[in-house]
This record gives sequence, structure tokens and C-alpha cells, in this order.
Amino acid sequence: MCIDISANTRGQDHVDAIEAVINQRPGAQVRRISDRTFLMHMGGKIETTSKVPLRSRDDLSRAYTPGVARVCLAIAKDPAEARRFTIKGNTVAVVTDGTAVLGLGDIGPEAAMPVMEGKAILFKQFADVNAWPVALDTKDTEEIIAICKALAPAYGGINLEDISAPRCFEIEERLRDELDIPVFHDDQHGTAIVTQAALVNALKVVGKSIEDVKIVISGVGAAGFAIIRLLMASGARHIRAAGRDGVIERGTVYAEEHRNWIAHHTNEEAFSGSLRQALAGADVFIGVSAPNLLTGDDIATMNEDAIVFAMANPDPEVDPDEASDHAAIVATGRSDYPNQINNVLVFPGFFRGLLDSAATGVTDGMMLAAAEAIASCIDDHELHPGYLIPSVFDPKVAARVADAVSRAARQGGVTRS
Repeated sequence: MCIDISANTRGQDHVDAIEAVINQRPGAQVRRISDRTFLMHMGGKIETTSKVPLRSRDDLSRAYTPGVARVCLAIAKDPAEARRFTIKGNTVAVVTDGTAVLGLGDIGPEAAMPVMEGKAILFKQFADVNAWPVALDTKDTEEIIAICKALAPAYGGINLEDISAPRCFEIEERLRDELDIPVFHDDQHGTAIVTQAALVNALKVVGKSIEDVKIVISGVGAAGFAIIRLLMASGARHIRAAGRDGVIERGTVYAEEHRNWIAHHTNEEAFSGSLRQALAGADVFIGVSAPNLLTGDDIATMNEDAIVFAMANPDPEVDPDEASDHAAIVATGRSDYPNQINNVLVFPGFFRGLLDSAATGVTDGMMLAAAEAIASCIDDHELHPGYLIPSVFDPKVAARVADAVSRAARQGGVTRS
């Protein structure tokens, strides 16, 4: 006899304890354990549906043969018509090789699929953009580039996702150069945009300017590199960036090209030392690195009205409660603390704007416009230290981001129209 049992549990340890008790009973054995999260993923989370009815032979003849041939010939004559007569104009490929999935690392393309499906849901839910997972069983940079170029005719844009650094830099750069559709690496630029948006509002709260503040960044991978570039594009002038071995120093030659770029463009005073040492006298800390690197005492060495964005997940660089004892503003990447800095605020509306404007690329101007749009969703009179960034469910966000990106694309001359 097989019996289904439902139980509310406090977590995995509680589940294991219940399983052990049942298995100890004579004749009882737990065959399978599931929960609401796993049940949500049963059979996958997305599907394709038809936008047109097939109720008669006439419907079939227009949707498929012979009528479809006329549409095919129209596109063959003018390939740009694919944006009007196929899903290309509203569809994004979410491309991954599964090498940098969440905080899980290199778990492979199959294991990355639940994340990619989730991303597709968010695209549709928040911006009515069709998105489809493309999980690649290769880590070869050239092969990934070739595959993306080969599948590009079916898509209006490519969202690179969870591809490890430094390969992600070359893949994105090459695809941007070699394709006529926008390519956006969300782990880099989505993170940079939402961080910039939060900082815009945080600086308003504490009454400081981007040009004057001293910024310390922990993490010089994909996200850290993109944050530094966007901060500089917005006017930041005093940045120190720290990796595992301390602050990136001017005049030092590093193995990775992106670190050499950071060395050339930051740390103008040639500071040498650790992350902790760099933090003394800083106005802003931005962490996109690893958990528990700092303590409240370290935050206490920062300037008055300090801003702390500790975004490592699930455990931030510094305990938010400890940081709050010394900083004026604290934000994290977590949903159980105020001021969650979340990429979901960016990519749906950003791609909506790219697709609406038939953009051919992505520029700093578009990213800064998106950050300002997100920041603007909170009126100045509503801003306070615990409310810097809108909810991911705020219906204004995607629409404002899309409009800002579309306008910036047209003003920047990176559209087909």
C-alpha cells in the first residue's frame, strides 16, 4: 500500500527527521519526497501556445501550407520582414553554458535549465517578451559564439546568462560586434544597472554626489567589472576595486584583460592594501563577491552617512544588521531585508525597450537611462533609508525602463528605424 502524506516543515533538517521516523516504523519506507517548489517545476515551467485558431481547413491553409509559402517568399525578398511576420520581433534567446549558475557554480547546462525557464517566465510576466532557454553543452568560447550567430535569425535579442568570467567578456564583445541584434549579459549589465539605480536614490537620501564619493567595490568578476564601468559612465571618479588578493593596483599587469582595464581606470591614488584597509574613509561599499568578508567594525571605519550594498547571495559580504549599526543605508540582494537589489527590475523592461525600438545594440546611454527610470519609480518625497528601490512587482518599472531604453536607442542611433 502506498500513502501520500502532506506535512508543513521548517526546512530540510525537519524533512530529514520526519523521513527517519517513518523509516524506523516496521514495514514503512519513504519512497519519494517532494515539495511545492519541486512540484512547481514538474514537466518544466514554460510551454508554447498558438496565437491563432485552427478550426477549419481554411485556417490550416493560411497558418501552414500552402498559404505560408507567400509569407516565406516575402521574407526571402526582404529579411527585415521577419520582425513583422514571425516571432523574431518579440523573442529573446536566453543562452547559457551552465558554468556560473546563481551561487552554485559550474553545474552544467541541464542543471541550469530551471533557472533559464524561470528567466523566461519573468520576461513574459513583467514585459510580455517571449523568451526561450538555449542551454549549450559546450564551454568553448568560439563554439558558443558560432552557435549564437547561427541561431540569431530566429531572435530579436540574446540574453547571455550564467556564463563564467572571463569567457563571458569575450563572448559578449564578439557577439555585439558580429551580430545586428542586441546582446546583453544580465549577470554583468543587469546587476550594474540596478546597482546604479539604487545608488542614485541612496545618494539623494544622504545628500552626496556621485562625482565626490569614494567608492569601494568587492568583486572584480563579471558583475564588478560592469558596475565599475557604469559608475564611471555616470560620473564616478574615486573607485577602489578589490579582488581576493586585495585592491587592484595601477601599474600592475594582470593575467585577465578586464583586470588590466580596472587597474588602468581606477585607484588613481595608487592605494595598495586589503579590502578592509581600502574601506577606511570610503562613502560607498558595493559587494558582489563572497559572504562574510567584513564586520560591523569595518563598516564603522567608513565616512559618516555611509552607503553599504552587500549583494553576495545568499549570505552577504557583511551582516546587514551589523552594517546598519554604522551605515546610513544598507541594501542587499535578499528579499528578507529592505532594499533588495534585484536584476528582475532590469532585464524584462530593458529587452522590451530593445525590441520595441528594433535596436541593433546596447550602449552605456541606454543602461544609464534604464537606471534613472528605475530610480524614478520612487518619488523623492517617498525616499528614505529603507526604501531606495521599487518592488519587482511595481507595474511602473518595466514600462518606464522600456520607454527610457527605446528613447535612448533612438537618440543614440542604434535602431533600424
